Amino acid sequence: MIICKSPLELEKMRRGGVFVWELLDELRARVAPGISTYDLEKLAEEKLAEHAVEPAFKGLYNYPCILCTSINNEIVHGIPSPQRILKEGDIVKIDVGVKTEGYYSDSAVTVPVGTISPELEKLLRVTEESLYEAIDHVRPDVHLGDVSAAVQQYVEPHGYSVVRDFVGHGIGSRLHEDPKVPNYGTPGRGPRLKEGMVLAIEPMVNAGKAEARVLEDKWTAVTEDGSYSAHFEHCVVVTSNGPWILTKP
Repeated sequence: MIICKSPLELEKMRRGGVFVWELLDELRARVAPGISTYDLEKLAEEKLAEHAVEPAFKGLYNYPCILCTSINNEIVHGIPSPQRILKEGDIVKIDVGVKTEGYYSDSAVTVPVGTISPELEKLLRVTEESLYEAIDHVRPDVHLGDVSAAVQQYVEPHGYSVVRDFVGHGIGSRLHEDPKVPNYGTPGRGPRLKEGMVLAIEPMVNAGKAEARVLEDKWTAVTEDGSYSAHFEHCVVVTSNGPWILTKP
């Protein structure tokens, strides 16, 4: 069942969304060669404690951390570790969710570590642009398939592939609500969007093929062919005035 949120609920989600944006901004600024993904985790831990904010991921399905930090060919769900040291030329995906006032917010960015290659710059740019292509379709009475297809239709002409095994989702009083939001699909298909729906839209785009596998830690998803992957995410409300991004000031 897809749940539409009231204006009061959306204001609560908005406050959480702005916190997530500000946290990601601080984490992005901290990324540099020589730091570990656990350094990022500790910063997030400090910020959540300082503002009395509850982490969304830690403990969910027994996930051990506040952040997901996925490097290079890791697509999503990389576990922060003192042994994972960032190097010049890497890209790191930082995904974070919080619970505030009983409601969840969730967002992700892919961050270059120092100077990256032009090829990786393009991968990051196209992936982020595909997110905004999808967001532009978040309007009342538009089919969900139009949102999903927007990502695929933008990404694939650049020679990239869209991950099929992991998708976006509805969000609200639970982190994962209906509907599932794939990054591929057919325009004109799927449920029609209604005012007050909130979607966590999150393109996961591989430089190579779409196939993925999960490592022995049972969390970290990597590309099957070893190609690099990028990930961006926002929470977006369907409104009569067009899309409202909750996780961006």
